[in-house]
Amino acid sequence: MMMCRLCGSTNLADVVDLGATPPCERFLTAEQLEEPEITYPLHLRVCAECWLAQIPPLISPEDTFTEYAYFSSYSTSWVEHARTFVAETVERLELDSSSFVVEVASNDGYLLQHLVARSVPCLGVEPSVNVGTAAREKGVPTKSAFLSPETGAEVRAEHGPADLVVANNVYAHIPDVIGFTKGLRAMVADDGWVSIEVQHLLTLMDLNQYDTIYHEHFQYYTVASAQRALACGGLTVVDVELLPTHGGSIRLWARPDEVAGEPSTRVRDVLSREKAAGLHELSGYAEFAQRVARVRRELLSFLTAAAERGETVVGYGAPGKGNTLLNHCGIRPDLLAYTVDRNPYKHGRFTPGTRIPISAPERIAEDKPDYVLVLPWNLRAELTEQLSYVAEWGGKLVFPIPNLEIVEVGS
Repeated sequence: MMMCRLCGSTNLADVVDLGATPPCERFLTAEQLEEPEITYPLHLRVCAECWLAQIPPLISPEDTFTEYAYFSSYSTSWVEHARTFVAETVERLELDSSSFVVEVASNDGYLLQHLVARSVPCLGVEPSVNVGTAAREKGVPTKSAFLSPETGAEVRAEHGPADLVVANNVYAHIPDVIGFTKGLRAMVADDGWVSIEVQHLLTLMDLNQYDTIYHEHFQYYTVASAQRALACGGLTVVDVELLPTHGGSIRLWARPDEVAGEPSTRVRDVLSREKAAGLHELSGYAEFAQRVARVRRELLSFLTAAAERGETVVGYGAPGKGNTLLNHCGIRPDLLAYTVDRNPYKHGRFTPGTRIPISAPERIAEDKPDYVLVLPWNLRAELTEQLSYVAEWGGKLVFPIPNLEIVEVGS
């Protein structure tokens, strides 16, 4: 019987069952196409006691993140998002050359490079050796490790307490949420700040963003469940910002309990919105599976109709979310000829489960397909601009989430 990893309750209710898929970042080489793939259930449940939405921890972070296919800097808009965050936070917290900032899951230095440029001492704690190496090549000090209470204590002992600890898009990626949270508290100064960005379950459900459910994401947060999670490490949420990133995220500002004080009105406002949507009770989760099924039917109907007409559809991007969508819909190369990605690591490989070939982006201009299915729909503005050239031959863009939308570029 599955137990809630936050509160230990066995009172977990079904939200949506997406079947069984391979881990979303386990891209295949040509040689591996002749080998079997291991699949794992992808079944989201919500705890009726603490409201943490979660999937079973069937794979370990070590399986996924020791060598990782995702490099943050390949997204121009994400690097700009990080630059803006650094500029605003340096001013907000008055960070300077006497400060110390730690980022957990710092990837290839996409964020900390902006602090280095401002001469603010910093350290990345990044478990993936290959992307950590890329960060160090940019001049970003990086420790190759998974965060735990012990790792947090080691960082504090070596570098001193951190004025700010940043954890962007990682709080969903760790099965030991209690241990990870205690690791955050171990690093942050007793009067310091913790900033966490994570996708908001409210927008995930409201906008049918079910493709962001995959095995790397062990849990999915409301502000209410994030409050409970951070409390287990001695941290209190004092402020929250609603962000457009990843289709809708929350930036949580937390401080050690002793200095936190009362939460801002924005915290109370977002909690009220979650409650109004029914996410603090089971009723709010009842119809999500039906909306997910509709997305699948719409996309398959479009792809099969295009195939019947002899039209070519290719993909843009090979993100983890795209692999959830492709596997859930059962899409194969007969319906999606190939996809492309800016990350050279993925070129010549194949998507897990669906085994769709991945090429360099230049192939789209060479082949002039009728449609381009945009898999990282959360980067819609950035990618619509990047793909504006498909209008030269009358090509169109297709966005599958939250509802199928076919877009004539420039219209």
